[in-house]
Amino acid sequence: MSEIIAGIRVPDSAIARAATQLVRDTEDDLLYNHSRRVFFWGALTGERRGLKYDPELLYLGAMFHDMGLTDKYSSPDLRFEVDGANAARDFMKRYGVPERDVEDVWTAIALHTTPGIPEHMRPTIALVTAGVEMDVLGIAYHDFTHEQRDHVCAHHPREANFKENIIDHFANGIIKKPLTTFGNVKADVLALKDMNYVRGNFCSIILASAWPN
Repeated sequence: MSEIIAGIRVPDSAIARAATQLVRDTEDDLLYNHSRRVFFWGALTGERRGLKYDPELLYLGAMFHDMGLTDKYSSPDLRFEVDGANAARDFMKRYGVPERDVEDVWTAIALHTTPGIPEHMRPTIALVTAGVEMDVLGIAYHDFTHEQRDHVCAHHPREANFKENIIDHFANGIIKKPLTTFGNVKADVLALKDMNYVRGNFCSIILASAWPN
């Protein structure tokens, strides 16, 4: 029987169930519950905006969006967002998902920490980011009802110190590859958590390039 939380039905297809199990086996409770909440916030946003979105694709994007923070799926030199997107792509291809759908989920995950762009793209891409921004940053918090927030969090609780712990998870997932934070929001994470971190500077790179002028 399909699970319904805050009026949103969780996809119950074979690929959705397999994704749930894989993420549950790979991520700790904090990341797993966060990923599930991202799906619900994204779906509720889609309903509120009247968007025609594919719940299964949104679910896959939400569930895989932080897999790049885990040891199993982290590469030595790619942004964690790309690692998660690659994991989702490989998983979806094993199930014969059409390339256009795979591309949407890949892009949704790869861009979920890049503000100002996903919101202008197709629904899967826009709604994964909307879900992440609600859960991590509290963006559009008051656009959700008390009942919606309470129901989602009753099933997938936020830890009492979730804010600090999610920052720690970000830091642990990227601290060994600081160059991947250049030009993105995760530079702020390392600036807070790694006393040895030196933030890359766009203008310095321009001025130090091999071009003579």
